[in-house]
Amino acid sequence: MRLTIVGCSGSFPGPDSAASCYLVDAPYDGGMFRLLLDLGNGALGALQRHISLESIDAIALSHLHPDHCLDMCALYVVRMYHPGSAWPKLPVYGPEGTDARLSRAYDLPAGRGMGEQFAFHTYPDGDFTIGPFTVAVTQVDHPVPSYALRVSDGERSLVYSGDTGPCMPLQQLAKDCDLLLAEASFLEGPDNPPHLHLTGKETALIAEASGAGCLVLTHIPPWHARDAVLAEAAPHFGGHVSLATPGMTYDI
Repeated sequence: MRLTIVGCSGSFPGPDSAASCYLVDAPYDGGMFRLLLDLGNGALGALQRHISLESIDAIALSHLHPDHCLDMCALYVVRMYHPGSAWPKLPVYGPEGTDARLSRAYDLPAGRGMGEQFAFHTYPDGDFTIGPFTVAVTQVDHPVPSYALRVSDGERSLVYSGDTGPCMPLQQLAKDCDLLLAEASFLEGPDNPPHLHLTGKETALIAEASGAGCLVLTHIPPWHARDAVLAEAAPHFGGHVSLATPGMTYDI
């Protein structure tokens, strides 16, 4: 299983990165299965540096804030109007109401939606299968329904935090994972709003308590110095900790 950082800028695209998008692929049925975790604004362009858009096999959206899902509208345009043969419906997993939210974003007529291009699935209560992956989700602490995801190929596991404040469900989902890809949007300080995001220190403490193998910090807004977030995290996690960078890959 391989993770590629497509976009990792927090809350909005930065000068060097699109918003959140992560490509997870693994061998499957004689080829490679490609799962996207989020498709935030600006990410569709960056994604084409790594794969063709036709080769996406499934998408899982952590939540429906624009920096995690808005380029679904751009992908809709590609799949709707691309010349040539029609592409099969693309499975899209997300919170309840994903289809309606994205249809409003593109201002589609009521009742039409994006159902001709995407097959929408609401996250179930238990584990489910996407290609070669077993996926588990848990709701985390954010102003809108937001989910952390655990993706396993049967041997190794990746946990993606989505957007969250400090919460036990994320720590429980990340137990003994091989790689924790977790947001670190805030620097330590008294004015950080609750129930919204994590600091680097908070993320590292979750990684340490869960027994994660390594930690990758992501979703850092352009107004923060990335090295400052890393410096706050590193003393609190005994494993390897690094900063997500566009184009970086991890063999898990």
